[in-house]
Formats: sequence, structure tokens, C-alpha cells
Amino acid sequence: MTATNGTGTTTVHLLRHGEVHNPEGVLYGRRPGYLLSERGHEMARTVAEAIGDRDITHLRVSPLERAQETAAPLAAARDLELTTDPRVIESGNVFEGRRFGAEAGAFRRPSTWVHLWNPFRPSWGEPYKELVARMMAAVYDARDAARGHEAVIVSHQLPIWITRLHVEKRSFLHDPRKRQCTLCSLTSLHFEDDRLVRLSYSEPAGHLIPTRDKSAPFSAGDAPEERRP
Repeated sequence: MTATNGTGTTTVHLLRHGEVHNPEGVLYGRRPGYLLSERGHEMARTVAEAIGDRDITHLRVSPLERAQETAAPLAAARDLELTTDPRVIESGNVFEGRRFGAEAGAFRRPSTWVHLWNPFRPSWGEPYKELVARMMAAVYDARDAARGHEAVIVSHQLPIWITRLHVEKRSFLHDPRKRQCTLCSLTSLHFEDDRLVRLSYSEPAGHLIPTRDKSAPFSAGDAPEERRP
């Protein structure tokens, strides 16, 4: 669809990155050096094949490597330049660098409990309100850059999920195991002019995700069972 006088129907897709090579089962957060696994690269290619013929004119990406790698096949398919945007980076988390698999027992340690007193804010990481503010600012900029067309923002599970809760006017309090935001899924925001009219969700690479990983709060590709979250 072609925009007229800067108006029209515009869709902004929030694409979660693919599976991460994380054999130690570390909550990597914003740490550098966590790249896609072989399956993660396959997921990225699958998404590019699934939506590469869509009218996507703008591609905005988190600065973290796993997001950049996920975006690369789509950028090639659409001949688009990547716009790196720190506003769509992973959320901050005091538990970054720890392991949360069954063998780690992180939540049994008293040193962990001190950070868990307020799940509404939350007390262990970036405030949800600040997370939503930066994500929605990036969404609006992507919408404006792709007026009358489609845009893709490659981000991370929690930023995408909290954005969805905000859009749907739901409480930010949630069980991380019940987020509907699997690897390489699309949470799509549909606008008529400036007005957000609906949200849709799809999993173009869902068939590549092991069943045990579909509810995981972070990706631990290539990790043994006891080190998975």
C-alpha cells in the first residue's frame, strides 16, 4: 500500500531474535558475545523467507549481536539498511550473568531474595514503565519511517512482551513462563494513520523451536537439560 500525504495503514512488527548459543544456560541479558546458534540462524532465515515478500521498508534493530544476526537475512531479502536503535535493547537485570538451570539453584540463595521484593516495578531490573516508554518511542519512529508500508523492529522477549501488555492495557505483573513471545515470533502492531487499531501474533519459525523451550524466559541453545531455564 502506498502512503498518501503521510497517512495510511502501517504495520510495525516486533520480531524476537532467534535461538542463542548458550551451552552454560547463562542469563546473558545485555552481555556481548552471545550469538545465534545454528538453529537460531535457521530461524532467522525462515522468518526472512516467510515475510521477505511483504512491503517492509524499514528495519530497526537492537545493538546486541543476536538481534543483528536475526535481522541480517531479512535485510538482505528486502535490500534494507539496518537502523541500530539502543531503545529496543534487552532490559536491564541484576541477575545478568547467573545461571538459572535446575543445577544452579539461584532462587534458593538468600542473596537472590533481596531483589525479589517488588514484582510490579520490578525490583530486580529496569522499571517496566521506562521499558515501555523507550519501546513505544521506537515503535512510533518506525511507524513514521514506514508510513503506508510495514516496518520490523528486532528486539528481545521481555521488551516485546511488556510492550504488548501495555498496548492491551493489561497488568505488567506476569509469569515469565507464560509470555506469548517465542523465538523469532512476530508481535504485530497495526496502525490506521497514527491510531493503533489492533495487535496480532504469529510464529513463522515456531516449528523449529523444541517444545521444552517454548516457555523459557531466555534462550539456552545447545545447553544440557540441567542447565536450561
